[in-house]
Amino acid sequence: MKNIVIVGATKDGGIILDSLDKNDEYKIVGFIDGSKEKGTEFNGYTILGTEVDLPNLIKDYNLDGGILAIENNWLRMKMAEKLNSIDPNFHFITIIHSSAIIGRNVKIGMGSLIMPGVIINANSSIGKFCNINANSSIGHDSNLKDFSSIASGVCTGGNLKLGEFSTISLGAKLIENITIGKHSIIGAGSLVVKNVKSLSVASGSPAIIVEKRKLGDSYSSKE
Repeated sequence: MKNIVIVGATKDGGIILDSLDKNDEYKIVGFIDGSKEKGTEFNGYTILGTEVDLPNLIKDYNLDGGILAIENNWLRMKMAEKLNSIDPNFHFITIIHSSAIIGRNVKIGMGSLIMPGVIINANSSIGKFCNINANSSIGHDSNLKDFSSIASGVCTGGNLKLGEFSTISLGAKLIENITIGKHSIIGAGSLVVKNVKSLSVASGSPAIIVEKRKLGDSYSSKE
């Protein structure tokens, strides 16, 4: 088995533990998290240190790589960059829960998380470091760009195009042939029937743009 760490002792970290529970390829040796005290425990695993401890952890635990448990798309990118600057050879693994249904000719990028009950239909492409959360359904021929995310219970029609760093929030629904620009957010429970421009927050049924965003903004309260 390959030894890995989870970066981020968060709720996503707990879900990743569940996704790896029956996996015979990876062994979790602990968490990396700068906000928690080294040596304490989270979900039964030890906080091994912060990202700056990575070189020593690789040697001490014979690490083969890790996975990012960071919900915010922008912060996930920043951490990936930081880890790569510390160790350019650090390997980010991809996790697909055993209950997920992955269609024919689906491509899933490095460092992405596919959670329980997810359905990704045929000919879709999931970029690097994407989070696809529980019981969401991605329509055929969809294209999710790097560092984008889908919350639990989302249902999209075919040919979705989701831009870099964009998020579709809890329970939203999208008809076919929708394009969401970069750094945008679709509010929880929304019904999207028109394209959404980059750097926008769209919410409602039907969804309309309710505010604009800036690069690196925190998630909106309308999620």
